[in-house]
Amino acid sequence: MQISFIDFLNDLSANPILIVTTLLTLGVILVNGWTDAPNAIATSISTRSIKPRNAIVLASFFNFLGVLVMTTLNSLVAQTIYNMVDFGGDSKKALIALCAALISIVLWSTTSWWFGIPTSESHALIAGITGAAIAIHRGLGGINLREWANVVYGLILSLVLGFITGWVTVKLIGRIFRKVNRTKTTPLFKNAQVLGSAGMAFMHGAQDGQKFMGVFMLGVFLAKGQSDVPEFNIPLWLIVICSAVMAFGTSVGGYRIIKSVGMDMVKLEKYQGFSADLAGIICLLIASVFGLPVSTTHTKTTAIMGVGAAKRVSSVNWGVVREMLSAWVLAFPGCGLLGFLMTMLFMKLF
Repeated sequence: MQISFIDFLNDLSANPILIVTTLLTLGVILVNGWTDAPNAIATSISTRSIKPRNAIVLASFFNFLGVLVMTTLNSLVAQTIYNMVDFGGDSKKALIALCAALISIVLWSTTSWWFGIPTSESHALIAGITGAAIAIHRGLGGINLREWANVVYGLILSLVLGFITGWVTVKLIGRIFRKVNRTKTTPLFKNAQVLGSAGMAFMHGAQDGQKFMGVFMLGVFLAKGQSDVPEFNIPLWLIVICSAVMAFGTSVGGYRIIKSVGMDMVKLEKYQGFSADLAGIICLLIASVFGLPVSTTHTKTTAIMGVGAAKRVSSVNWGVVREMLSAWVLAFPGCGLLGFLMTMLFMKLF
């Protein structure tokens, strides 16, 4: 199903609840911009390979490009998120549950950002809408276990493969350049890190952009009273809007996450930063091709851990890692419970 921009504007003017849903969805995308997107450029900024302002412009452009290209070639990630839960046949109740879930996601992610913890916006999204679906069904009847299995596969992939790929990549690069004077390789890896950041931003758009557009389309259909649209096409105007909002979020509040990921967890040299970027790109590309909704936060941070551990285990600040792991572990039950409680409250109020 295709929705034109003109049709969308007409629906907005005729349906106030769609305005609320749209604003909440864009709010979640904005939060993603300042909590998730900075991971793509954290290492290149921390090694001073690129200035923060230039890095944000770079990330904004390649986020858009990633959304556009990957959505055109393969929109499996968006379809997975769209079909992960069933809010039931009552589109009004379903829309209330979706709005409650979106608010819970914003609250959870903003709190994590405040403390500088790079929580996974992807898993907050998944947990929030799952908690809302459980509330509206009073049980697990609204959960699509097949799509949830893809989420679990993606979680394992982002954690394990990210660390292993980071470790292997930095070891391989170290071996290739072992006979080259370190000072001579600095300009090479400085430029390579800029390319690595562009690649990570591209893959972030390919992954996270699709997730939130899937939710956006779900809200549009529910607001139109359509709760059973099996497939849809993501329009170009939506790609542009989501990319712009995500880029604005990165420019507003990304530094806290950049500091935690790129500076506090591991002190990286330029070749190590490039290795982490390359490892993250490889993992995200594999996940996107197979339609697995993985966390770009988990993938990039575990790749950095792998790079740091390859030099020596003690080079990783495991105190920061423990804070991150705690936030990751709590995301599913915490944001899920918040989505459940918000939905129950909204059902009584509206």
